Amino acid sequence: MPLELDPTTALLVIDLQAATLSNPFAHPVDDVVGATAALAATFHDQGRTVAYAVSTGTPPGRNAYGSAPRTFPEEARALAPVLDVRDDDLRVERARLSAFSGTGLAELLRERAVTTVVVTGVATSFGVESTVRHAYDLGFDVVVASDAVTDLRAETHEHALTAVLPAIARVASSGDIAGALSQG
Repeated sequence: MPLELDPTTALLVIDLQAATLSNPFAHPVDDVVGATAALAATFHDQGRTVAYAVSTGTPPGRNAYGSAPRTFPEEARALAPVLDVRDDDLRVERARLSAFSGTGLAELLRERAVTTVVVTGVATSFGVESTVRHAYDLGFDVVVASDAVTDLRAETHEHALTAVLPAIARVASSGDIAGALSQG
């Protein structure tokens, strides 16, 4: 069945920034950034909303790696230059896993009548999955661009794409998403 997208579909890019892009991902991060940049260009060409979620650090919650929150310096928040960020794009900053947590993103999207979000970025089992779960809970239709996300480990990436995300979102290639955008 071909992918169909609402006319009010937005692109939501998670953490494609200096602080994250140097991590050892399971898939070449340049491919993820390139696929995202191509989607962003399509969204821009069609006058659709593009939103960037930037991590400012980590929350203070305790975990196996320590409990002290981290704050990323300003230069670590810089988005990948190839993304061609525009003045009318949305940008939210957060120190939580979900791009919706405490950022006002849902309200910003609703002001633009967005009903569907296409999610790209890193990491599949962290920021991407948390954002997709939250978007679904907020009532957005969600699509994950399978070739525009990656994780630190191949097995957690595959698990998220095949076992978790299909229960709360549609998963499609960036090519199929671009094709659906051109149809709508």
